[in-house]
Amino acid sequence: MTAQIIDGKGIGAEVRAEVTQWARRLKDKKGITPGLALVLVGDNPSSLSYVRSKGDTAEQAGLYSDMFHFPESTDETRIVNHIQDLDADKRFHGILVQLPLPKHVREDVVIGVIDPAKDADGVTATSLGRLMRAEPAPWPATPNGIVELLHRSGHPPAGKHVVVCGRSNIVGKPVAAILMQKSERANATVTLCHTGTPDIGVFTRQADILIAAMGVPHAIKGDMIKPGAVVIDVGNNWIDDPTRKTGRRLVGDVDYEAALSVAGAITPVPGGVGPMTIAMLLANTCWLAERYAKR
Repeated sequence: MTAQIIDGKGIGAEVRAEVTQWARRLKDKKGITPGLALVLVGDNPSSLSYVRSKGDTAEQAGLYSDMFHFPESTDETRIVNHIQDLDADKRFHGILVQLPLPKHVREDVVIGVIDPAKDADGVTATSLGRLMRAEPAPWPATPNGIVELLHRSGHPPAGKHVVVCGRSNIVGKPVAAILMQKSERANATVTLCHTGTPDIGVFTRQADILIAAMGVPHAIKGDMIKPGAVVIDVGNNWIDDPTRKTGRRLVGDVDYEAALSVAGAITPVPGGVGPMTIAMLLANTCWLAERYAKR
């Protein structure tokens, strides 16, 4: 058996095309151009490239976007003040702070000043609380993208046993909370594993759908996967590779080559979850702009 490759690039392009139409309708009917503010602190080349890609993709979809790039040494107060300015800036309906932040800047403080009405990545305490209560709120972009991948690739989670490996606030916890909800989009039985789980393989081998979001390269081996399972690999890890010009390559949390002969379907890294994260960020921005228009 060779696993079906779930094409995140192709599905992401579908979502972006829909977002483009959504943005056009908002402009034509409401006179609103959805606006996304991107905040980056520091000079990490990968983060800078990623944020620029988000901005470029937003512009291509008909959104207004601007990046606010602060030096690594910028103090926390200045960043907080700037986000408060963005909260009041009517050009922007969504705000994204690129994580991680420098060590001297407290993530909870910075995220805490984002107006929940402009929380493009669904990371504020208000948004996450509403998600847990199944109330309207922007879902975090990566979990939102995972749900879209499952449905659009023909693997709806309803009635399935989903095992999530990882308990971060931006992937593990929210995707578990989404998939357990009483909803046509969810209705799964969810098990969440983490670094304190004694033998993760005991649980992963039970999964109809396995979501790996641990941040550890190749943590999930082929013998940890149930034959025919759907594997969603959220990992985004750089490892040394002397055969590449750069001396490194990007891999996921799943041993992809080993998984191909066991899983029924799998997302590649890159080209799987990553493109969906950006697409759903843009969809969230349009959703927030639409709610703004209804005030």
